[in-house]
Amino acid sequence: MDVILTHLCLTHTIISLLAVASVDSSSQIGYPKIPRSASYASKQVIRKLHRPSCHTWMPTILSDQYEPIIQDPVYVGADIGGVYDWLLSTTPQTQLDGAARPMPQGRVLGGGSILNAMCWNRGGQDDYNAWAALGNPGWDWEGMLPYFIKSETYTPVYSADIAREYSINYNPSVHGFSGPVQVSYPRYFYPQSTNLFAALNYLGVPTQFDPNDGSSAGAAFVPTDLDPINQTRSDARRTYFDPYVSRPNFHVVTGQHVTRILIEGVGSNYVVSNPTPGGNEDGNGMNGMTSNEGFGFGPGGSTPALDDSASPPLLRRQSPSTSNLRITGVEFAASASDSRRTINATREVIVAAGSLHSAQLLQLSGIGPSSLLSTYGIPIAVDLPGVGNNLQDHCLVGTFYPYNNASYPSPTELTTNASYNSMAEFEYNSFKTGPWTAGSPNALAFNPLPLISNNSASILNGANDQDPTEYLPSGLDPTIIAGYTLQKQSLVRRLAETTVASYEIINNNAGSLTVAVMHPFSRGQCYIHSPDPFEPPSIDPRWLTNPVDRQVLIEALLFNRQILATPAMLPLQAAQFVPAVDADEDAINAIINTGIRTEFHPSGTCAMLPLEQGGVVDPHLRVYGAQNLRVVDAGIFPMIPAAHLQAVVYAVAEKAADIIKADNVGISTADPSSSSASALSLLASLTTTTGVTSSTTLSLSANTTTTSEFAPDEYEHSNFVRAVSGFSVGWVDSDVHEDEHH
Repeated sequence: MDVILTHLCLTHTIISLLAVASVDSSSQIGYPKIPRSASYASKQVIRKLHRPSCHTWMPTILSDQYEPIIQDPVYVGADIGGVYDWLLSTTPQTQLDGAARPMPQGRVLGGGSILNAMCWNRGGQDDYNAWAALGNPGWDWEGMLPYFIKSETYTPVYSADIAREYSINYNPSVHGFSGPVQVSYPRYFYPQSTNLFAALNYLGVPTQFDPNDGSSAGAAFVPTDLDPINQTRSDARRTYFDPYVSRPNFHVVTGQHVTRILIEGVGSNYVVSNPTPGGNEDGNGMNGMTSNEGFGFGPGGSTPALDDSASPPLLRRQSPSTSNLRITGVEFAASASDSRRTINATREVIVAAGSLHSAQLLQLSGIGPSSLLSTYGIPIAVDLPGVGNNLQDHCLVGTFYPYNNASYPSPTELTTNASYNSMAEFEYNSFKTGPWTAGSPNALAFNPLPLISNNSASILNGANDQDPTEYLPSGLDPTIIAGYTLQKQSLVRRLAETTVASYEIINNNAGSLTVAVMHPFSRGQCYIHSPDPFEPPSIDPRWLTNPVDRQVLIEALLFNRQILATPAMLPLQAAQFVPAVDADEDAINAIINTGIRTEFHPSGTCAMLPLEQGGVVDPHLRVYGAQNLRVVDAGIFPMIPAAHLQAVVYAVAEKAADIIKADNVGISTADPSSSSASALSLLASLTTTTGVTSSTTLSLSANTTTTSEFAPDEYEHSNFVRAVSGFSVGWVDSDVHEDEHH
């Protein structure tokens, strides 16, 4: 096998593993398009790297069946918590109200692009210039723009009158018109959006000319990943997978879960590499549970007692600055109780499981903080403290200001007025117009702190004066603290500008002006809490642990009052229930503590930063300490941009595909020792977010793969292998077998 791509079906992020296995000496390595596991990132990579001369095989978890709940915009958000969601939860958030929160992620071919809210925006130029300034040349705005362009086919709004009324303009020089993802606008607009934009302008917040030109501060009607003709979701599966699925050298098998990456000279923990019946069989979480069982600590945990008779694990070099470990393949299984199988690779492995599962997989494989790995008996291949740290997310607080002027059409009528909904359904099915096309909350505002608060200077001065360790988790490696110190300096400097968003307003046109932190100072962690690969990771976003983020939300909620009091908004007759119109700061804090949720954008756990700043991957996305391992998903973001993440993940995956191809120029398939042999291609999936709103993963079929489907003679001519999507595996020309000792 030439390349293995392993991926997890996740929402905001993607997990793909590309491993290259041995091939016939007469074969030539092409640059096949390899899906990034089930995520949108993996799909983009696959599409870019795949060539007719190379064979690719990929197993995954689930694939959607083109259900209306996935395709029709009116159902945005309805499938969260369903069969295509990993049902993950956070740890109890003791800094808030002590409760755990759901953390939706796409468990399907196409990842978060199947579940997300479809918003399509990129963030500001400053977001990517900050990436480059942290030690990542080529990742600034100018370096990213070609890949934003490459991933999309942009269709301007269909009506000049609508464009004028809703301030929808575009700069053709920053858009693509021949890319895979369809980016366009609904065929229905709620008039309340114009009231909001007028109110913001009245208060000094501008309307953006084009929300995707890199100047992202202000109000904007953002486009969505929506097919302009049939008004259905344009997700990663339909854009990066379906067009290529009939190729004779591309195979997808569903129902596989990658358990670890195989590293030359490094043994495995017994629990990681052996069946664990009687517990969590499929890796799903217990969404919404607050008891210990939801995290595997209680009697529901699936981790068996360690087998003292098992051979002690091997230990390999541990310093990422000196080690050069070779990845030899991946291990996988259909369920926790099934025997593990392996695929051998001679070239490269690419992980694109999303920021949460990618960190988990690296840790299970012996790459991560040594203290964590030692706790669970994981052989330490590379002591890499950054793995699972630097977790960032856009946290939000919902509001409730229902509009009482019945002369305005409201999206709530779709659920409260059966005849109205029936007419809207008929219009959508017959003409692809009407309210059913307008499910995405895409009349948004990305507000700079100095434009909405007189306290901005005081807040940022307080942030600047903080000791970098004051609000971070205890016991962090000094490199992580050094990296955060530089990130904090960047945030303080940029958020003082009137052109950089500090938070977002998410408008649903029915009286909700949800506010979400865009540039958080808080940092969380994603760690294994068991050596069982089918136990979900422990996810602690640590929202608002840094008081600056809480102060931003307080100012945002107070500014909502000013918005609702403007002449433009008064006709809507909003009733201010949450927060109440007279709520003081204590009451607002109570609402924040109970109301905080994820915007589905976890990122940063495998950060692209210098090693001395707590980095996990270099600017070529190669994992430090390993010669042929990369990560390509939202986990590599050094700092989260002020955007919904799917467009960003697509661009990262497109850029990764070019990097991998360039790194492979002149490398012979017969030379597995060549450093930096790349996996040839990653499918770009979203991330999203929202784990759900901005990420994408590939869908997988629900059937489990039988042993016969892995017969090596069926794929003896395959050149590339992709393993694991949400948990799926794919390969070409690979050696596939059950471990002899299982």
